[in-house]
Amino acid sequence: MTNALFQPLQLGNLTLKNRIVMPPMTRSRATQPGNVANQMMADYYAQRSSAGLIIAEGTQISALGQGYAWTPGIYTPEQIAGWKKTTDAVHNNGGVIFAQLWHVGRVSHPNNTGGVQPISSSAHKAENVKVFIDNGTDGPGFVDVAIPREMTQADIDYVVGEYRQAALNAIEAGFDGIELHAANGYLINQFIDSQANKRTDQYGGAIENRLRFLGEVVEAMVNAIGAERVGVRLAPFTSLNGTVDDTPIETYIAAAALLNTHNIVYLHIAEVDWDDAPETPATFKQALREVFQGTLIYAGRYNTEKARQAMSAGDTDLVAFGRPFVANPDLPLRIKNNYPLAKHNPETLFGGAEIGLTDYPEYNNQSA
Repeated sequence: MTNALFQPLQLGNLTLKNRIVMPPMTRSRATQPGNVANQMMADYYAQRSSAGLIIAEGTQISALGQGYAWTPGIYTPEQIAGWKKTTDAVHNNGGVIFAQLWHVGRVSHPNNTGGVQPISSSAHKAENVKVFIDNGTDGPGFVDVAIPREMTQADIDYVVGEYRQAALNAIEAGFDGIELHAANGYLINQFIDSQANKRTDQYGGAIENRLRFLGEVVEAMVNAIGAERVGVRLAPFTSLNGTVDDTPIETYIAAAALLNTHNIVYLHIAEVDWDDAPETPATFKQALREVFQGTLIYAGRYNTEKARQAMSAGDTDLVAFGRPFVANPDLPLRIKNNYPLAKHNPETLFGGAEIGLTDYPEYNNQSA
């Protein structure tokens, strides 16, 4: 029987050649100044275009949305033109690529936001969280995040507009669609999770209120570019960047049900992926399937066998392999033929140039 991972899948108006996803992974190699995607990044994604779907690295929707030095943006004409190099290169290799739209909220520092105080659902600092900065005078390095300012209604309306414009910019840059980054402790997650959201207005308190910002952003993007080109990433059980929810199953099943009403093309679940992390409860996966009728993607500690089992059980339609794609540009070929996987060099994950980005060879090109 043909491996289920290599069955095609209809995703909106797109036909994916396999069920293997390259998920978003920050690599911090945008051209400075300006945080512009460049030819080196285009080569990197083109090398990996045998994935059924590529979701490009987190891309900030505004200067205030940036959390780390050297990450790409998608809010200036230069940034849009820079990303066009990547989308052209991937499409020329027969690939499909979505942009991940990102606003970090409180997970930042004024050195990364042009001196402006970061914003969040509430004026609460993320504890024990650091971000990478390059202020142009001291050596690049990690610093504690800043205390954010609580967003006003005017701020919320403005950021919804920024997400909408970023979605339009992504389509102009040639992306096949966009993924809203609503996971891993960043801005939208700071509204969703109860311990990060201390608001007492219509955006705080009850689950329905904490999901309101997510719903407004998704609605704006769907109206701008079409539901068939909008996906969303959630991380129900992680505590990344200091966001924790008191009732994650209830909250995230409600989030999935809300997203289902907007007919988004996929829901991407980031599972906890550290060593010895607990498995996502099977009851949660079943409940998610019941309330969300679109395509499901799961990411986190998947190998070939675990991916097959998840698809066989009906838990997911697509499986994302993160770190394996770093050192294995031909990962689908290796999975299909059971070739050994190369290991990535953790020292070259963030920043730098081609070394550790585009110099990992395909399997057939490796010397014995």
